[in-house]
This record gives sequence, structure tokens and C-alpha cells, in this order.
Amino acid sequence: MAHDHLIELLDLDAEVLHDYFRDVIGWVGREAVGQPHVVDLGAGSGTASLALARELPDATVTAVDLSPEMLAHLRSRADAAGLGDRIRTVQADLDQPWPDLGPAGVIWAAASLHHLADPATALASAFGALRPDGLLVVAEVDAFPRFLTGTPGEQVERRVHAEAAKRRHEAGLHMHENWGERMTQAGFRSVTERRFDIDLRPPLPAAAVRYAQVSLGRMRHGLADRLSPADLAALDAAVAGLPGRDDLSVRTERTVWLARR
Repeated sequence: MAHDHLIELLDLDAEVLHDYFRDVIGWVGREAVGQPHVVDLGAGSGTASLALARELPDATVTAVDLSPEMLAHLRSRADAAGLGDRIRTVQADLDQPWPDLGPAGVIWAAASLHHLADPATALASAFGALRPDGLLVVAEVDAFPRFLTGTPGEQVERRVHAEAAKRRHEAGLHMHENWGERMTQAGFRSVTERRFDIDLRPPLPAAAVRYAQVSLGRMRHGLADRLSPADLAALDAAVAGLPGRDDLSVRTERTVWLARR
């Protein structure tokens, strides 16, 4: 069930933040040389793999993930979209020696590098897998989505996010890294950084309400041992009251780095 909810969350993230994804994918499409072999590192539910296959209609895509459930979902989506012959899946642990993924023209890593124990080794592996002049694209989450700004639930949401940040720090996740600097250290050149401040105001589509439900529900599950009984009760009330609300917003920040080998 946890995997099902994560798959749904990733799919909703792409649906609700479609303008951001369209902008980034279009940018990569304009910068890519020819019709490359694309490698999607930590492909998750496959949103980027499918979008890159559509943006680069003669490209092939290798989607890499540790989770067989994610890859099965991705395969099903690719087949349903008529892209199954251009997208292959590879199960791999990116903290272990990589399988042969190259030569690649584009390597895409969205919200995946911060999970790795040794991102420097992964960046070196990416450098080795790219063709000369190939692109590395790193997209990372600066702040997880906030939905209750300006509503009675804003304060408990702030406390939940603060506790989540503490847990990520304790877990040793590589959040808020200067990925541009790390890319340069790995040998990449022509590093470009773009920041996206996402602020979707009400009224929002039904998918955004479900996005809030799944996001806050996952945070509640992961922080049940850290939140006070009062905060748990307030968060439960906020989540239970989400359907039918017309005052929700979606606020988040993403940063994307693009560099060449």
C-alpha cells in the first residue's frame, strides 16, 4: 500500500504541477543534441520517462529504478501510451556499481540524487555514461508542497513541515545541496541553474485536493511518532476536511540544473 500511495503521489505531482514539468521538459528538448538515448535515474512512476519520450519523438529512454513496483507501473503506462517500444526499464541500485547504461545523450535525475549515500560517485558514473556534449539534468525539491497557507490549518502544516525537515536531516539525505557545484567538480561544464517558485491559487482542480490528501497523509504516517497528540488531531481534522474545500493552494519550490559533459 505504501508503494501504491507513493506512485499516486508522483503521478499527482506531475498532473498538478504540469506547467512546471512542461517548462523543464521543453527546456531539455531544446538543449538536447539530436535524438538521444535518454537515461532516467530513479524514474519512479515514469512521468519524466514518458514526457521525454514525447518531447524527443525519435529518442529511446532507459528508465532506472530500484523498485520493481515502480517499474511495473511505468511499463504499464508506457504500453498504454503507445511508447512501450521506445522505453525500457532497468532495476538497479544507484548506490551500487551501475549496469551499462551508456552511451547516453541525456541523463535525467529528478528528486533522486538526494537519496543516494554517495552522490559524488553517482555523478562520476553519470559523466562516464554520457556521450561528449551530452546533458545531465538534475531537478530537486527545495520545499515540499504546502497546501493550507492562509487557512486555519496553516500553523499545524508549518509544524509538520518543520518536523519532516528534521527527520530528513537526521536521515542524512542530501537535501539543499549545491548540485551545480557538485556537477562542476565531477567534470561537467556549462552549468545552468533555474529556480521555479510554484504558487497555484484557488480555485484548484480536484486532482490538487487529492494531491493534498496523499501528501499530508504520507507526512502524517511518517511523523506519527514525532508529532504531539494535539498536532496529530489537528492534522487529521485538516486532512478529513479537504474534500470540497475551495481555499487550498499549492506552493513549492524546485531547482533544476543542466550541464554538459
